[in-house]
Amino acid sequence: MQRVLFGILIFAACAAAAAAPDNCDRACLKTALDQYLTAVVTHNPSAAPLFSGFRQTENAVVVKLGTGVWKSVTGLGKVQRRYLDAVGGQAAYFGIVEEGAGTAIVTARIRVENRKITEAEWYIARAGDPGLRGPSQPGQAPANAFNPDALIANPPPDRVVPKEARASREMLMAITNSYFDGITTHDGSIIMAHPGCTRTENGTGMGGARGASGGAAAAAGRGGQAPAAQPATDCASGLANMNLQLVAARRYPVVDEEAGVVLAFAVFIRRPGSPTPRNAFSEWFFIDANRIRSIYTAMFYPPPEQPVPNWPPYEGNWPLPATIVPSAPAAPR
Repeated sequence: MQRVLFGILIFAACAAAAAAPDNCDRACLKTALDQYLTAVVTHNPSAAPLFSGFRQTENAVVVKLGTGVWKSVTGLGKVQRRYLDAVGGQAAYFGIVEEGAGTAIVTARIRVENRKITEAEWYIARAGDPGLRGPSQPGQAPANAFNPDALIANPPPDRVVPKEARASREMLMAITNSYFDGITTHDGSIIMAHPGCTRTENGTGMGGARGASGGAAAAAGRGGQAPAAQPATDCASGLANMNLQLVAARRYPVVDEEAGVVLAFAVFIRRPGSPTPRNAFSEWFFIDANRIRSIYTAMFYPPPEQPVPNWPPYEGNWPLPATIVPSAPAAPR
């Protein structure tokens, strides 16, 4: 009887081990991300360990393997950051990529399952793309605030947070979510942010003290007390009249506790009747002492008929633009 029971236990343990995923730690994720980026730059999908059902989107549009960035990207640029989340099995790159003579500011996320890359999601900002007020106009500043030179001058911090100063992943996500709650409610006091927090959109600074994302300012924020007064132009100010109804389709696929960084994806939905387009964005939150220090984004403005973000649980059908939602049928006579 004991032998039978022992055999059953061994069989159960082996079955559980076979069913368990082949976990990918931080080193494994970094290797996978580097392999993927190298494969893209060299236009060689076979150089990366891609799953046979691999899926990739670029600005929420599914692209065929070997097309899109597989053809256009020729190198990595002067800003390169990599973030890793072994709990979620995902990794991501933020920075600049070269596309021949041009450049783009991107977020590129991958998922790794059983040592295979199953997903890739790109948010890409390029010169000449549409922006908040519509298409780019000749002789005008970039409509989408595209400014790679400014991003090079003020890059995200490249750091490892000391263990004793790290927040839990749950806390990091809650802090990030407070930013979107503050925007939706038009109340910056809800946001868990340092006074002077900065936000950089497609390379262009949108407020706050420039350079506060790293160096002495960030170090002081981790260990010292924040100033009492909050500048009028930081990441948590000016929300009362902001033309947004809600921050929808929120996702937090990469939480890097060692770096104190959260990658968030969401969609800005405008107030009813507004002609201003929605925009889909990736935002990188750099968090010190349980407060947001800086935010870096790569975002785009999709056409009204395009489904975004086109990833679970919102793939392919959300949010439907009002112009294509059928009206209620007329009552029978």
